[in-house]
Amino acid sequence: MDSDRDPGFIDFRGRVVVVGFGSTGQGVLPLLLRHVVAKERVLVITPDAGDAAAARRAGVATIEQALTRADHRRQLGSQLQRGDLVLNLSVGVSSVDLIVLCRERGALYLDTSVEPWQGAYTDAAIAPAARTNYALREAALAMRRPGEAAPTALITHGANPGLASHFVKQALLDLARAHESDAFERGGDEDSASGGGVAAPSDRAGWAHLAERLGVRVIHVAERDTQQALPRRRPGEFVNTWSVDAFIDEALQPSELGWGSHERHFPADGVRHEHGGQAAIWLQRPGASTRVRSWTPLAGAQQGFLITHAESISIAEYLTIGAGEKPRYRPTVHYAYHPSDDTVLSLHELAGQNWRARNAKRVVKDELVAGRDELGVLLMGHRRGGYWYGSQLTLDEARALCPHNSATSLQVAAGVLAGAIWAIRNPARDVVEPDQLPFDEILAIARPYLGAMVGVYTDWTPLADRAWLFSEPLDRDDPWQFVNFRVA
Repeated sequence: MDSDRDPGFIDFRGRVVVVGFGSTGQGVLPLLLRHVVAKERVLVITPDAGDAAAARRAGVATIEQALTRADHRRQLGSQLQRGDLVLNLSVGVSSVDLIVLCRERGALYLDTSVEPWQGAYTDAAIAPAARTNYALREAALAMRRPGEAAPTALITHGANPGLASHFVKQALLDLARAHESDAFERGGDEDSASGGGVAAPSDRAGWAHLAERLGVRVIHVAERDTQQALPRRRPGEFVNTWSVDAFIDEALQPSELGWGSHERHFPADGVRHEHGGQAAIWLQRPGASTRVRSWTPLAGAQQGFLITHAESISIAEYLTIGAGEKPRYRPTVHYAYHPSDDTVLSLHELAGQNWRARNAKRVVKDELVAGRDELGVLLMGHRRGGYWYGSQLTLDEARALCPHNSATSLQVAAGVLAGAIWAIRNPARDVVEPDQLPFDEILAIARPYLGAMVGVYTDWTPLADRAWLFSEPLDRDDPWQFVNFRVA
């Protein structure tokens, strides 16, 4: 055993092939070497010379090559053996095509988002509905082979999507315990068993019924990134704390959200999907131009961007009771993201350029000097109002916990690590999503790398402290309507 290996590592005898070696790849590699695999059994495939050099400095083999639709089978397929693990941490490399290849070779697969081939996100020739995460997710899920022991392909398992789904389950249990305690203090009533003895439900239906009984109507993946870099952003430069290309891609996709059963004001620019589970809708505008009111414990009230993410769809569908467009119960679920200040300025300039990105791009990591990433889930509408549960990880903590990381990258890397270990332990589970995994097992692996894990109650609502200076199409009778969260 290598002297720097954790004594509790998974004795993985296969090879780990990392496709893409940007912020997430560089952040997760030290964790893989610490917990999963020796460096001699790691291969990094990346088209970026700087990223390839970083991989070589870490002592792992590299192939400096872009995987494309035309030659990915030759470039990647020749490297794969049965039992290997592919981590698709790239931008613009098709998840579906890599899953097909991994199945043929008997290899495991994990990604942090369901990716199309390069350029598809912003191809004007592709209808907006086909560029949504809903469509990409449906294509990946369509690959499932019920009843067959296909190699595990875990899709969308980073921080969010990924850990956010497990945060929701922990938050639901926290709420169940609190509601049971409230009932006990009142002497018991019809809600005293709402937590089901606060035992975790054993299946999807159990979690959905728990969320319904608790009265959860809205779930935000509510994030605030306060990390600061020196030098600061220059005019014409797009700065981000994780990936520039990946963030621009998702920022220019249509806004998407899981559409709740309690909603009574369908957006004028909203569109329903004509196929699939119909748990989500999309808006006829990019996420980078759609803002929503939200809240995190340290930032307080804030306005975030409603950027499309897979967890907005998968969590909403997982917690649905009923079917179709009008189920008996479903919460509204969406991302509410306030990135770093320099990234917000970058987005404003991107909008001013009519969504055409300039060439100047900078992912800040070593230049970061202070701040934290506060990432969690905000469950609203229940008896106690709102409850935020998640990670408050500072930059200094992230650097102390694992080299080559910012607070943002380590949160994602922790999700990748936990998902990779679960896939190795469960190698024949076919195509799976985070919501299907055991939340407690995943959080036990990830938690040491997430800083302070906190749960905070709040009486904040999207109607709080509104000055009512301007006429807005709001529903003052029900604060939990999406029309109240959306910034007009």
